[in-house]
Amino acid sequence: MNTWQTLVALAGLTAITVLTRSFFLLSEREPTLPGWLKRGLRYAPLAALAAVLVPEVVMTQGQLIGTWADARLYAVAAATAWFLWRRTLLGTILTGMAVLVPLKLLLGW
Repeated sequence: MNTWQTLVALAGLTAITVLTRSFFLLSEREPTLPGWLKRGLRYAPLAALAAVLVPEVVMTQGQLIGTWADARLYAVAAATAWFLWRRTLLGTILTGMAVLVPLKLLLGW
C-alpha cells in the first residue's frame, strides 16, 4: 500500500469507529436490554477469561502438555487454592507467581 491508500484506510476506519460508537451517545434515551441478554452478559467476562487462560495453561506450541513437569500447572493449582481459601485477587496473583517463578528458574520447567 502506498501512503495515499494508507491514509484513506485510516480515515475510513476512524469514521466507522466514531460512527458505531456514537450511536449510544447520540440517543436521547438509554437503550434497554432484554432480561435474557443481561443474564448472558454477566458470564461474558468469565467466558473470555477462560478462553484466554485455559489454552495458555494446558498447551505449548499448539500441542497439549504431555508431562506433569510444567510449572504452569502447579502455579494454577496453587493460585486456585488460594483464591478458594481467601477470595483475594492480589493474593491469587502473588501465590501463582510465587510458585511459577521458582519452578521455572530453579528446576527449569
